[in-house]
Amino acid sequence: MSARERVLLVTGTSSGIGLATAVAAARAGFTTVASLRDPARSGPLREAARRAGVTLDIRHLDVTEAASVDDCVDDVARTYGRLDAVVNNAGVANSDPTLEMSTDAALRANLEVNFFGVAAVSRAAMPLLRASGGRLVTIGSVHGVIGQPFNEAYCAAKFAVEGFMEALAPVAAAHGVRVSIVVPGFVPDSSFGIFPDVNRETLRDASGPYAPTFAGYLEWLGSQGWEAVGQPAREVAAVVVRTLSEEDPPFRVPTGPWASEYLAAKLADRDGSAVRRLARTWLGQSESPS
Repeated sequence: MSARERVLLVTGTSSGIGLATAVAAARAGFTTVASLRDPARSGPLREAARRAGVTLDIRHLDVTEAASVDDCVDDVARTYGRLDAVVNNAGVANSDPTLEMSTDAALRANLEVNFFGVAAVSRAAMPLLRASGGRLVTIGSVHGVIGQPFNEAYCAAKFAVEGFMEALAPVAAAHGVRVSIVVPGFVPDSSFGIFPDVNRETLRDASGPYAPTFAGYLEWLGSQGWEAVGQPAREVAAVVVRTLSEEDPPFRVPTGPWASEYLAAKLADRDGSAVRRLARTWLGQSESPS
C-alpha cells in the first residue's frame, strides 16, 4: 500500500518533533491526523502545513484522559475507515532538580504523560493497527537507555517506555504490527523542556543540599557544545517517516551518529535486533522475520 492510502495519527504536534513529523508525513503522502492537547496552540502547526503546501486533519487529544484518547481514535476510524500508523510523540519534561526536591504528584504527572499516555494511545489504536498490518512508532530518548543526572522522573518514564515497547514488539509483530522506538538526542529547535518560570538559576536555588552537585552538572552541560551534536526536528521527523515506511523496521532507531554512539556506551544490541530474534523463539517462532 502506498503512503497516500495510509492513515497516520501523531500525538503532541503543537511543536518540535511532533509538528515536524506531522508535516513531513503529510508531504510523504500519508493522510495525517495531527493531534494536540490544546487546540489554541495549533497556530505554528497550521502555519507549517501552509508553508509546506499540505493538508492536516488537526484534532484534540489529551493522552492523559481516557475519554479523549478513545474519542479521538474512534473518530479517526469513523472518518477514514482505518488506521495504519501511530506516532506516540506527546511528552513533557520534568522541572524538579532531583528526587528529594520533588513530590509524588510531580513524579506521577510525568509518568501520566510520558508512559501511561503512550500506553493508552497504543492500546486504543492496536485493534485498528492489527486490522491494517500497521506501524506503532514511539519517540523515545537516549535518556530512556542511559540515566541522566537531575532528570530522574523523565528517565524513569522513558525507561518504562523502552521496556514496554520491547516486550510488546514481538507479540505485536506476530499479529502483523511492527513496533519501533525512535531515539533522538538533543533537538535544539524544540520547545520541549522549556518552562517560562524555570531556568538554571531557579533550579539551582531549589536544589537545596544538592546545589554544588547541580552546579557541576550545569558546568558539564555548558561544556558539551550541544549545538554541534544536536539535530533539528525536521531531521528526526525524516527518520520517523522512514521508519513508518520500511517493510521491516528495526525496533530501536537512533536518529543519527551521535545518538547511536551515545547508546553504544550501554547497549551491545543498539537496534534491538538480537533481542527481537531471541523473543521470536520465546513465542515458538523461527528467528527469521515472517
